[in-house]
This record gives sequence, structure tokens and C-alpha cells, in this order.
Amino acid sequence: MKPGKNITIGLIVAALLALAAGGGYWAGQQGAGDPAAQVAAGNSESGTNAGTTNQLLYYRNPMGLPDTSPVPKKDSMGMDYVPVYANEAGDEAAPANQVKISTDKVQKLGVRTEAASMKAINKTVSAAGRIEPDERRVYIIAPKFEGYVERLHVGATGQAVAKGQPLFEVYSPELVSAQREYAIAAQGVLALKGAQSEAQDGMKQLAESSLMRLKNWDISEQQVKALAQSGEARRSMTFRSPVSGIVTEKKALQGMRFMPGDMLYQVADLSSVWVFADVFEQDIALIKSGAKAKIKINAYPGQEFEGIVTYVYPTLKSETRTVQVRIELPNPGQLLKPGMFAQVELAVAARKNTVTVPVSAVIDSGTRRIVLVQVKEGRFEPREVTLGARSDDYVEVLDGVKDGELVVIAANFLIDAESNLKAALGNFGHAAHGAGAKKDEPAPASASGAGHKAAGKVDAIDVKAGLISINHGPVASIKWPAMTMEFKVANSALLSGLQPGAAVAFEFVERGPGEWVITAIKPDAKTGTSAVGAPVVTPRAGN
Repeated sequence: MKPGKNITIGLIVAALLALAAGGGYWAGQQGAGDPAAQVAAGNSESGTNAGTTNQLLYYRNPMGLPDTSPVPKKDSMGMDYVPVYANEAGDEAAPANQVKISTDKVQKLGVRTEAASMKAINKTVSAAGRIEPDERRVYIIAPKFEGYVERLHVGATGQAVAKGQPLFEVYSPELVSAQREYAIAAQGVLALKGAQSEAQDGMKQLAESSLMRLKNWDISEQQVKALAQSGEARRSMTFRSPVSGIVTEKKALQGMRFMPGDMLYQVADLSSVWVFADVFEQDIALIKSGAKAKIKINAYPGQEFEGIVTYVYPTLKSETRTVQVRIELPNPGQLLKPGMFAQVELAVAARKNTVTVPVSAVIDSGTRRIVLVQVKEGRFEPREVTLGARSDDYVEVLDGVKDGELVVIAANFLIDAESNLKAALGNFGHAAHGAGAKKDEPAPASASGAGHKAAGKVDAIDVKAGLISINHGPVASIKWPAMTMEFKVANSALLSGLQPGAAVAFEFVERGPGEWVITAIKPDAKTGTSAVGAPVVTPRAGN
């Protein structure tokens, strides 16, 4: 090739290079003020340098809310949105409201799933109860006249008695007088059989009045007939048990005087008893009269008694927020004793054709209830659900999960903790620690919930509250700058021997979102002055 031709080609190449450089400078100036252009340029650079494995996809809300942005921005609290890269999202970018966990971690956590299904919910309400006598089967023996206890046939509380068995004998002047009046009137009726009708009618009225007085005093028919036949008044009268049962109270003492209406004996028929169950307020609407109940007694393990709900009381105990439910229970052999505690299970109406999930699938925070739904392998979506009736193993889902969707039934708390930890690290690194991490830089691999190490000097100690303030140096594992920060300690014993100004080396973990806890701390003579003079940032643990 001739030298002239070489010079011409060299000039053409130089001109093309100059034009390319000028075009690139112009394009850079045009996109300098456009954030979207900057993100696009960044994406292009990432794609060129690392293929698609480290491409910036979008920015997600630092609090885990379903909100993304194509450009850097801050939320309402001033926190930077967290960048999401292709190597984090996998082949397909996960939506902001989903949690992505690698397949090997899913296996290590022991995650198990089960499909939500249509089932009948047979709910059982459990309650504590106690055995009491049937009030309709409790009898009181109280004479209706004044007198004296002459003799006791049953002398102890708790003694079993049969119907008609003598309990005690009494003497009463009033009773003797009434018997004599009746005996005289009865003899007079016989003597005036042939007399005028007026005299005969008057004597009959006197006899009937005396007889009525004796009956009103609970004198038995047998005693009245014996009195009419013999015509002799008996000095004492025997009181008998009106029912077969147990003497639950005995106030009669031999020789004592009693007044009309004084209770001397109480006899209870325990062939049937009541169980009073204390049902919590939220379950009382499910209990209806006629429902069957199963009762277990600690005294008879393995034995189960069955009864019927006969009454739901209309009042609520404000101290326990419970309503009493009365259950009638047969008591053959009198195994059930008044005062025994009982464990009551009340069966309520079944709910059919309703979406259910296992009880273990629900994460209850106290303010809301979450179920983790597996969207695909390694991808989980937390959903807030509304729950209905509950059985021992399954709970009705009124809203939030559909029939057939896979829900996590094991290790769901670990997945929830994993997702919260990832969001918390993103929040803390971009907001509370300012320049601790660059905007477009992914979270470091070491920030995975393991312990972090740091060194610094003790600024202040609060042993009673279990708090220590440390002026520490940079923490590389979570990209914290040097600062003064207040930590909690896992055990107050860790603060023993420490004084303000002491140089220490320590390890800490994040126990909850924004809650940093020291797990180990010891004096460190190697700690220099790198932490001293650092900017003071004092976010309290837990805030």
C-alpha cells in the first residue's frame, strides 16, 4: 500500500473517533438532569459489565409496602427506597409484596405447604366448670311450729338417707294442744250423730279446722289416722326425709329449742346434678339450649360424662368476661360430688362448604392475622386474612385465601422473620445510618441476621434498664459508619465491671426490626481513638 493512501485512511479513522466522542458527550449532557435517563444508563452499564445477573430492576418500598419506583426516591418518613437487582430477584423480578427465598434455604427451614380446601368446621367450645346440686332436688326440713329437738336419728352431715327415713323427733306444746283439739272434735262428731243438724255441722267444722291445722304443720296422714282412731295425743312427732339423698346440712342439736321456720336439716337428691360452665364472651353466641356437652373430671381420668345444656344465663361476669351455662347431668352411682371441678366441651353447629386452612398456617400478631401463600417455588406472598369458626386443627378463612391455594403450614414464622429482617436491614442502612451504604449498591451478603462485630468506647451505662451507649467505629458487615449508639444487652450480667470510657470489643445481633442487642462484650486494649469524635447518632433500640 502506498504511503499517501495510508495517511488518508488514518485521517478518516481519526475523524470518526472524534465524532463518536462528541456524540457521547452530547448524549451525556442531555441525560444529566433526567433521573430516568440516569437509571437507564446505569441499567445499560450493569448489563454490559455483568450481563443480566446484576441488572438494576427497580426500587422497592423500605417498609415492605407494595410500592415500587423506577428511579431513586424517599418514602414519607424520609427513608431511601431499596434497590432490587436481577441477581436478587432471579430470572423473574418478584413483586414488592412477595418474599423470595432460595430453594436450599426453603429446605433447610423445613417449609411445608398444604392446599386450602373446603371443609366442614365442627367447632368445640371449651370451658371450665364445677359440679353443683340440682336446685330442684334440694329439700329443707323446717318445722312450722315452736318446739324442742328431743331425739336425733341422723346425727351427721353427709350421711345418706332413704325416702321416709326418720331424721329427728320433736316435742311441742302447740302440737300436743292441736292434737287434743282434733281428738275431741272427732269424738264429738261421733257423739252427735243423732243430734240436730246445726249442732252436728258445728262439731264437724271444728274437727275439720283442727285437722287442717295439723296438716298445715306437715303432720303425715298416717299420724292423723292413728290420732283419730286412738283419740290420744302423742307427746312427740317424728320428721322424716322427704327424698332419698345426702344430708348436706344439719343444724339440729339434741335438746335445742327451735322457732317456726328454722332450718334443721337439708337433704339433696344427687341422682342428677348441674354443671356450671364459664363460657367466654366471644363464644357465648354459639351456645344454644339443648346442645350436647362432654364433661371430664380429674378424679376419673379416661372417663367421660355426657349432659345437655338446659339454660344460658342472661348476665355476664365483668371480672372474667364469662357467661354461666347450666348443664344437666345424670349422676348414677353418685360419682360426681358437688364442688368438683370439670372440663367442659360444648359442641356447636357445624359450618359446611367453607374455605379452611390448618391452624398452624396463621401468624397472629395480635393486631392482624397473616397467612403465607406459596405463589411458586421459593416465592411467598403474605396475605392478611379474616378468620371465622375454628376447630382443633382447621380455621375458616372468610377473606384472603381461595380454595386450592398453597399455604405454608410449617416454618412460616421463620419465613416471616426472614422477610422482616431483610426489610429492616434495608431501612436501617439507608435511613438511620445515612451514608452507611450507597444508593445503587445491594445489601452486603454478611447482613443475613448473623452476629456483627465492632469495637469502641463506653459512653454511658444504665444497668437497671439493661442499656449501654457505645461510641463505636465503622461496622463493615452492615456498612455502618462510626457513631455513638445505644444498645440493649442480652443479659444484665454483661454490664458487670464496665465503666464509662472503657475500650471494648463486642458482638451484636438484630433481635427485631431496629432492635440491636449485644450478645458478648469484653475489654479491648487494642481499641484506639477511631471511634472517638465520631458523629453522635443515638437511635434508641426498638424505635
